[in-house]
Order: sequence, then structure tokens, then C-alpha cells
Amino acid sequence: MEQRHHYTGLTDEQVIESRKIHGENILTPHAKESLWAQFFEKFTDPIIVILLIALALSIGVSCYEYFSGHDAVSVFFEPAGILIAILLATIVGFWFELSANKKFEVLNKVNDDTLVKVVRNGNICQIPKREMVVGDIVILETGDEVPADGKLLEAVSLQINESTLTGEPVARKTTNPADFNRDATYPSDQAMKGTTIADGHCIMRILKVGDATEYGKVYEGAQIDNSIETPLNKQLDKLADLITKTSYAIAGLIIAGRLISYFVDAGGLHVTDWILFGGFVLKTVMIAVTVIVVAVPEGLPMSVTLSLALSMKRMLSTNNLVRKMHACETMGATTVICTDKTGTLTQNQMKIYQTNFYGYADAVSIATETGRLIAEGISVNSTAYLDFSDASKIKALGNPTEGALLLWLHENGVNYLPLREEAEIVEQLTFSTERKYMATVVQSSLSGKRILYVKGAPEIVLSFCKNIPVPEPEIHAQLLQYQNQAMRTLGFAYQIVDAGAGCIRDGRLAENLDLTFLGIVAISDPVRKDVPDAVGRCLNAGIDIKIVTGDTPGTAKEIGRQIGLWREDEPDEHHLTGVAFAGMTDGELLERINGLKILSRARPMDKQRLVRLLQQKDQVVAVTGDGTNDAPALNAAQVGLSMGDGTSVAKEASDITILDNSFGSISRAVMWGRSLYQNIQRFILFQMTINVAACLIVLIGAFLGTESPLTVTQMLWVNLIMDTFAALALASLPPNEKVMNDKPRRTTDHIISKSMTKGILSVGLIFVVLLFGLIQYFKYADITSLSEFSFAAFGSSFLNFSAGDGLSAYELSLFFTIFVMLQFWNMFNAKAFMSGKSAFHALSECKGFLSIAAAILIGQWFIVTAGREMFNVVPLKYSDWGIIIGVTSIVLWVGEVKRLFR
Repeated sequence: MEQRHHYTGLTDEQVIESRKIHGENILTPHAKESLWAQFFEKFTDPIIVILLIALALSIGVSCYEYFSGHDAVSVFFEPAGILIAILLATIVGFWFELSANKKFEVLNKVNDDTLVKVVRNGNICQIPKREMVVGDIVILETGDEVPADGKLLEAVSLQINESTLTGEPVARKTTNPADFNRDATYPSDQAMKGTTIADGHCIMRILKVGDATEYGKVYEGAQIDNSIETPLNKQLDKLADLITKTSYAIAGLIIAGRLISYFVDAGGLHVTDWILFGGFVLKTVMIAVTVIVVAVPEGLPMSVTLSLALSMKRMLSTNNLVRKMHACETMGATTVICTDKTGTLTQNQMKIYQTNFYGYADAVSIATETGRLIAEGISVNSTAYLDFSDASKIKALGNPTEGALLLWLHENGVNYLPLREEAEIVEQLTFSTERKYMATVVQSSLSGKRILYVKGAPEIVLSFCKNIPVPEPEIHAQLLQYQNQAMRTLGFAYQIVDAGAGCIRDGRLAENLDLTFLGIVAISDPVRKDVPDAVGRCLNAGIDIKIVTGDTPGTAKEIGRQIGLWREDEPDEHHLTGVAFAGMTDGELLERINGLKILSRARPMDKQRLVRLLQQKDQVVAVTGDGTNDAPALNAAQVGLSMGDGTSVAKEASDITILDNSFGSISRAVMWGRSLYQNIQRFILFQMTINVAACLIVLIGAFLGTESPLTVTQMLWVNLIMDTFAALALASLPPNEKVMNDKPRRTTDHIISKSMTKGILSVGLIFVVLLFGLIQYFKYADITSLSEFSFAAFGSSFLNFSAGDGLSAYELSLFFTIFVMLQFWNMFNAKAFMSGKSAFHALSECKGFLSIAAAILIGQWFIVTAGREMFNVVPLKYSDWGIIIGVTSIVLWVGEVKRLFR
């Protein structure tokens, strides 16, 4: 590097003093929760809290029954079953999230020991990046990562890749105030930590280190705890509150009703036998506790967890690596997606959009003279390289714009490297922001002549040319068209020169040249092919898209136009720059935030502020991004979506990583989330119908003085095992494309909709009537086979409330199996809920559902056949199995008739 000044740098004493004042050049790591804390966090789930209360009550009742001698040790089956339900739900959720987190642990490792060239004590030396302090003089060259924030002292042809902070791949830097870009996100004479020198070299003085840098602020913002509740958590809170209030109300009703009944029978409000009364009150309380325990859906937490975990696994096949389980469902509730531009909407790789080499076709061939000039000029008049180590994705190293030219040569079958290596470079001027062009004189290996190649800003290159093959107005019109599309343009020229000619003088091209203009190329970071369709699907699904980028307003609007977000007649208030955004109060922004479509020149903390303001407007926000600059917003959003090739900080802050970097995968994640929510609703419809029926049977029995025909172990089979299988069956249903035609649900909606409430209560009451009628019938008829069933006797026994003969073991087994099979067929109705189609629709595609349904049927047969004393059952005749399966299937057929007429 040619130094115009002599720098002595800091002395050892000044280094120590600076470190004391400003600290070290390291980022303070975020204190992570211990594994125990992460595990116990699962117990804050609202349904788990209800189960814990039910567990405490159940343990109390079981202890009384056992120690008073009223029951055997089997009385503890119920609290044991509830405990198993709690542990299964919490452990499964904890395990899946722990497994996902392990995949992310390697992403946040930062190498602070990279050596950097600094000037200290008057000498140039190398020190680890972590030892750098404020005031150090740093020497940086092409390819180096900027180790801390600093002010440029010297800059030669300096271009910095700021995509990690602003999304902008090339930011031109200079120390000349006349060339400063007033619209740049960061000052033109400053370089920021975490960015990379794309071209040129520089000397800078460190101004900020560690957490004080812009990168450090972003890193800190990415670690702020996000306390925003997910929509599903809010709705489960409401469900838990509903279950609690309903079960307590029924329990209170039982206590009040039985006490009133007692005093009515006693003939007044006086107690003659306090021991008898105490026993009655205790039994009443135990019945009330039983109702509370029965009302709690023990299988719900496990079922929701399994549904989320299964979706988490299946979403991986659609390139969505889910880190936090609730993110699966939250994507379905998303109302706004704030998306980065570079690397998310675009490919994050500059490519040739169009070439205009006048008098020559777009393809390059070294078989023609013009083709040789173009190919050799692009190859030798460049400082970029191509990385062929991954044949599936060739990367440009160095200046992205020059890399795009080399990629274009490669796509046209020309390898730049032999052309560059075989040509002898005589003179060269690298690109600089001051000159705005690059020039190279070579001894051509193709023609044997000495040739001057020039490329740069088309207007500058044209000013050097005397031989222009087309009228200049035509060229300027073409340039204007490209610039209106926010594209970068380059002009190319050449001249065959004599061996002794001096083409370069005093760091500039000589004035007496006779250059020939070859043409222009338009270069852009192209929109990913799948993005317009994916954005269209999200907009049709009622989801607003907002582009938040560090790029220029023109580029952001052009990308918005290409993806179908920004119209030609779009009002100006739908766009803001970062400067205008920062200058407005929260109140002013809240008035126009919903209509905002593009936020350009945004800084990292602007994105986070935007997310917070949208959340204040009750929006469910998803943020996409791949850069460090996106991390605070990714963390603040209800769902953060990082790109697979994004920075480690972005991935650490996100909930889902899009492995294929495709916006199309995001729209598929929305479809998965909405379908998952429907499946959770279907399961709640299925299970709450069971619980309503069981609660009402216990309630009726409490007033009639009869015990429930369902034992504790039987209810545990229904609530834990069977319901878990049902949850798996419903969660295994394929996603429904039609959910993308609906608008996002409101955060205030209850997870149990009005149609679900009607279905739960109506079907539950019908089941109660049927089951109560069976209890009454079995009390007065000694049934040894259902072939003996009499409808006349069934009708006459319905309102007979005398003691009867009780239920035999065979009758209890029949009752248990009928109860289970009613729920079994209702599971098929739940499958068809909200689909508008038959339960048999696409059944062949639901192999998981059919397999699990078969497992439930086989499980019920095995329990009744082999359960014996543990489940209080005896084997049933095969003829009775046939009758039960056939008759209870009426539940499904009635549902099919209703769906047919709807």
C-alpha cells in the first residue's frame, strides 16, 4: 500500500489505557437458560397447570380412599395416569426443542482470534482481533473482514460488502468529502465491524469496539428476550380458563344439589347424625373432585405437543427447519410478513440482466474478433475470481459486479482464467469511486497486439470514446431504462495501442486516446423465480407483505414492482426511508404503519421497532432475513424466519430456518400452520365431546346415587392412550391447500368456535342420552349377548329409577366398548370438520390416519380381551363386537348425511 502519511499508532501504555476505558473487542455472550429452566418452563403451559391442580386433588382423594380402607392400592392409578400425562407432554416438547437447538449451537461461534494488521509503536504488526482497542490504526486489504467500527484515513478503490448489516452487497467508501453518498446507511468514510472489503484497500482508525459497535448493538438486540405470547398460547389460556370455570361450576352444582337433596330428605335444615352427615359431605366433595378430574382433558397437552412435533418433523421435508415447536402453528396465524430484500426476495448474487454489445450478439465466442475482445476485456480488466469448489453453486469472489461478468462468461462457455493468465498485464488502474472506471493495458494472447481495455460508468467511458457504433441518444435512452429498473450499468471500450504509447498518466487515462465503444451491460441482483407466485399466495391469504431493506428507495420499489407488491400508482405514504422512519414518533407511525409497504435505507433497530409497532396494532408478525442486521427483528417477531445460507447471528435469533432460501417455502409454512391449527381444533372437538359426555354421566350419577360405570383405568385408556392415538391420526392429515383462501384468524378468537361448541354440546348430549339409557337398561336386564337386546325394554327402563340389579361384568364390558366405539366413529367426523367434504374424501392419501384408527380398534379389542381385573372387563363375543361396530357407526353415517346436505 502506498502511504501518504506516516502512522505511529498507539504505544503499549496507550493500548492498556484504551482497553480500560472502552473494553475489549469481543461481544458479550448471552446468558442461556439451564436445561432445568428450559424443562420447567414447559410446566407453565395453561393446560399443564390445570392438570397439576387435578393431580393434587386426585392424590388427595386417592390417599383418603386408600388409608381409610375404602379402596385398594389400585386407587392410585388415576393420579399416576395424570402424572404420566404431564410428564409425557412436557418431556416430548422439551426433547424436540432440545434436539432442534443442538443443530443451532454451532451457528453462533465467532472466531475472535483472527489476526489483523495494525500499527503500534511505529511498527506494523499482527494481533488477534479480540486485542484491538479504540485508537488502533488498522490496515485492511481485499477479502479482509472489518474487525471493529472505524474512520477511514486512507482509501484506495475501496468497496465494502455491507450485506450483513444493511443488505447492500457493495458500498463505495472514500475519504473525499466531495464523493460522500449522503443517502448511504452508514457514512462513506466509515467501515463497520462484520463487513468485508470487496475491493481495494484502506487504513482506518478504530472508533468503537465490541458491544459498542453497530454489529454489537445488533447482536445485543438479537438476544433480548421476546416475551410476546404466541396466538396458540393465548387461545389455550382461554380454553384452560373455560375448562376451569366449567368444571368448578359443575362441581359447585353437585355440592349444592346434593346438600339441598340431603336437607329435603331430612325434612329441614337440621342435622341429627353428624357422623352420617360428615360422611355424606365427604363423599359429595369426592364426587365433585372426580368431575373436575374427568373434565380436564389429560390427553390435550400431549396431543398438542405431538401435533406440533409431528408437523415440526414433516415441515423439514418442505425445507422448513423448525427450532421452536409453537412456530409451526404461529405461522398459520401470521397477518404480516416483514421481509428483507437481499438474499430473501433476491438471489444475493449479482448477475447480468442484459448485454448490449453493439453489432454483436449476446453470446460470446472467441472465434470472432469482437467476441475475443469482449471475452479478453472482461477477463483481464477485473480483480474478481470464481470459486468452482461447489459445482452446483459457483461463487464470485471479490467485487460482486465484476463477478457477475465472469459468471456471464462462464455461462457462455468461456473460462476467464486462461485468458487472464496468458495475457501479460502492462499497466492497470483499479476501479475507484473518484475515477468511476478501471483500465488495463495487456499484451493480448489472442491477437498478439497490445490492447487497452476500459470498463466503468457508461457516461465516463463514453467520454473517452471517439468511435461509437450507434447514436449516443440511443445509448442514453437504454441506460435510462435500466436505471429506472434500479439496475447497475457498465460501459466497455477498447483501443489497440503501440508498444511505446503511454495510456496511463498520473493515475488517470491519457487525454489523447482513440477508444472504441463496445457496448453496455445491465447488472442486477435478480428476484428469485418462485418469489412473485409465493408473494401472490400470501397476499391472497390476507397476509400483508412489507419489504424492509437497507437498499436505496429506487431499488426497493423496483423489487416491490417485480414481485407484485408495488404498483406504478402506489401512494407515497406507503413508502418510508430509514431517516424519515427514525424521525417520526410512535404515535405518528401507528397511524400509517398498516399501509406501509416498503421501508428503505433501514437500519437494524428500525426493523425491530417496526415489528414492535405492528404488534401494538394486534398484528401477528413474521420476519424473514439472512443478515446480522435482521437479527433484532427476527427475535422480536412472533416468528423469525432465517435463510439457510444466512449469518449465524440471524439463525440464532430465528424460530425457523428456510433451508432452500425460498420465499415459496415460507408460504408453504403458512399453509402448514393453518392446517395444523385446524387439526388441533379437530382434536379438541373430538376430545371435548368425550369429556362432556363423561362429565354429564358423573353428574347424573351423583344425583341418582349411582357410581360411574367407567373405571379409573378405563378413563385413562380413553383420555391418554386413545386420545393420543387420535391426536396422531388427526395431526397426520395432509395439509389443506384451501386454507390459503381464508383470511388470518383474529388473535381474539376462541380456539373453540361457535360451530365447534354446537357440535361438542349436541353430540355430547346425544351420547349421554344413549349411554344413560344403556346403564338403565343393563340395570334391569341380565344381558349375556346384544342379540338379546329389546328396544321395548330399553324404552321402559329409561325413566325407571329404582335400584335394579346393578351391572354385570359382561354388561360393564359392553358399556365400555360402546363408549369407546362411539368416540372412535366420531373421530372420522372430526377428520371431516371444516373440510366441507366427506370423511371418506382422499382417505387413501391418509395412510397414517387409517393406520392409527386400526391401532385404536385393535387396542380396544386387546384391552377388553386381555385386560381382565386391571380394566374391570371380560372378553366379548365376536357377534357382539360386530353389532357394536355396526350400530355405533351410525355416528359416522349421520355425520355424512349432514355434510351431504350442507
